[in-house]
Amino acid sequence: MTRAYNKTRRARKEQETHQKILDAAISLSCSVGPAATTISAVATMASVQRLTVYRHFPGETDIPVQAVTHWFDHNPLPHRNDWRKDVAAENWPIAILSMLYSYYGDTKMFWPAVLADRDKLPELNATLEVYDKQLRNMQEDILRHLPHDRRTSSLCQSVTHHAVQFSTWRTLSDKGLDTVEIAALMEEWIQKCPLG
Repeated sequence: MTRAYNKTRRARKEQETHQKILDAAISLSCSVGPAATTISAVATMASVQRLTVYRHFPGETDIPVQAVTHWFDHNPLPHRNDWRKDVAAENWPIAILSMLYSYYGDTKMFWPAVLADRDKLPELNATLEVYDKQLRNMQEDILRHLPHDRRTSSLCQSVTHHAVQFSTWRTLSDKGLDTVEIAALMEEWIQKCPLG
């Protein structure tokens, strides 16, 4: 009985240590970027030995990539079902943009350093391809029920691509616009931009 209890307690302690390391890696990834998130810095922030970090994450790039993956698991982007189930098709563009911009507002500390580092770490770039795919899904649904000439316009497609980027939201947010204003502005641009 004592052996089983000690084994359970040890496993729980290992899990707590693992989570502390991940939390430190996420914090560093947001502040200095995944590429600069070193084993030493993570160990210091998590108050553990470097060997402990290596035991949990053997490769140098394992920890920032797993930290970003873990962060995404707990902070998922809006899902297609969020607008497809309850929103009229003609309102999908404004609904999608409103949900996405609200999400960016809630998670704004995560994105700048992580997106800036994606080309520095191939493993990180591969992880972020899931994010890219979700943005493409949003773009498709924003355009899905627009008139054919607008839906197939390369200029309108480019505007829609621009609209879903974090950098677009951040630039307009930094100018003092709130989420509702940004969503309305970008939705109007998509609906009324010249057809190229």
